[in-house]
Amino acid sequence: MKKFALATVAAVVIAAPAQAQDGFNGFYAGVSVGYDFQANDDGEEISFDRGSNGTFGETVTTAAGANAFSPGFCSGAATSPQNTNCRDDSDGVSFQARLGYDRQMNNFVLGVVGELGTADLRDSVSAFSTTPAFYTMTREIDFTAALRLRAGVVAAKNTLLYATGGVAYAKMEQSHVSSNTANSFTVIADEDAWGFQVGAGIEQKIGSKFSLGLEYLYTGYNDDKTLVRVGQGTAGATNPFVLAGGVDFLRVNDEFNVQSIKAVATYRF
Repeated sequence: MKKFALATVAAVVIAAPAQAQDGFNGFYAGVSVGYDFQANDDGEEISFDRGSNGTFGETVTTAAGANAFSPGFCSGAATSPQNTNCRDDSDGVSFQARLGYDRQMNNFVLGVVGELGTADLRDSVSAFSTTPAFYTMTREIDFTAALRLRAGVVAAKNTLLYATGGVAYAKMEQSHVSSNTANSFTVIADEDAWGFQVGAGIEQKIGSKFSLGLEYLYTGYNDDKTLVRVGQGTAGATNPFVLAGGVDFLRVNDEFNVQSIKAVATYRF
């Protein structure tokens, strides 16, 4: 269904009649609907800090000195304490509203555009202990914002081909779940993720005011400050987290990369 919708918009853009006379000038407002998918993050792991002193990359051990997390990790949400085959991360549909301004100089167009929208993405990583137990960190996007420049050329009288790039922001929801009911867990979250966007697109004018287009964007967010702090809870003195004097853990990979394909409709004032 998503492929059919995008193909339909593409057909409209290509077949649209050349009617517009005003060029790509002035302020415009628009909306877009697209599909977001995450870059492959196979091999993602969780890093541990014994004693919560800021030194990550350490090993949490059992009372016998063995690695308490020897079962390993997976790039997704755990489905059971014993099984390291996790549920895949979730991609989804996004919606945005945009406001921009363009200036056309002969066949060259230079402009700026701001966007505010939603995304339906879930990205998880899980660790598995010998207890057995699972520990899953998940981040989801509440809303996004971006401010980009765009520059392009008018390939035909009413067709604009452009490149775009700028700064991106995402409001994150950070969470943790575990099958370990003995220790206590506190999420120390950084919900603000900043990054960049780059992409390209095509815009076809339909009459003098309306345009339809297709756009591809690559967004790279940096999310490096959220961690989970493990306390003793009701666990005994031989609990691996207690033996370590408390433990913090976080994602090894702090990048959250998203690719998006959008159908865009705009109206010029």
